[in-house]
Amino acid sequence: MKTKLFLIILFLQIVFAVSAQTTSDTVLVRIETLDGNEFIGTIVSEDNERVVLKTENFGEINILQTNIKSKKEIQVQQIKDGKLWFTNPQSTRYFWAPNAYGLKKGEGYYQNIWVLWNQFAYGLTDNFSIGGGVIPLFLFGGAPTPVFATAKFSTPAVKEKFNISVGAIAGTVLGESNTGIGMVYGLGTLGSHDSNVTFGVGYGFSGEGFGSTPAINFSGMFRVSSRSYFITENYLIVADGEAAGFISLGGRSIIKKVAFDYGLFIPASPGMDTFIALPWLGFTIPFWV
Repeated sequence: MKTKLFLIILFLQIVFAVSAQTTSDTVLVRIETLDGNEFIGTIVSEDNERVVLKTENFGEINILQTNIKSKKEIQVQQIKDGKLWFTNPQSTRYFWAPNAYGLKKGEGYYQNIWVLWNQFAYGLTDNFSIGGGVIPLFLFGGAPTPVFATAKFSTPAVKEKFNISVGAIAGTVLGESNTGIGMVYGLGTLGSHDSNVTFGVGYGFSGEGFGSTPAINFSGMFRVSSRSYFITENYLIVADGEAAGFISLGGRSIIKKVAFDYGLFIPASPGMDTFIALPWLGFTIPFWV
């Protein structure tokens, strides 16, 4: 009973902390010009020739569209002590599990985990993304090779405060028969792209149909500095009356535009009497089309 009460209190504290960080809906724009200058402010007006940007230090400035290298929306929460905190290169996932935020149209990323796991995702629209991946075991003497595909639909319930999402992952092993498996899932994410918690439920499936019990995921990501995050990703699976799961703790560091993830995954079940911690190492490179 004490353990359950502690977990409930911890969850409520996380929810209140995330909610407190997302009280502002103010959206700023960061404009980088071809000569290397960068300006942050709110757009007063914009047409095909120029953008009028209201900045804190320079007032209203006119920027020709032909001089703009990039223009990207940022949240006011990214401005700390007058400095811009780096954008999260992998804001739609924790270590591996997705959250309910989606890629924008034309955004994408490549993710690598422990060298062998390779996957990518791409935003077809602001609400729908697809992806896929491969574990290239064929490089080692033509071994059977796992491949998979993903799809995800996301939509905001309250912008930058609460998102919902549904998706699926399906895979098989090339070179083997009757190896198709996958999962369909639903997610709810409370918080912004920078700091949030996610609760998810998924049902696995194979050629024999869907599983009778869901896998439950609870994850969190919290900004701790201009270049780093604290991440936790946790799973609970019940099968044949037995419960098992994983607890993870770790972080993410931003190196230029690359996300470098590291942590420990700890398996847990009622019958375990030995502590085991499995290291996690991965990186994500975003791209835009």
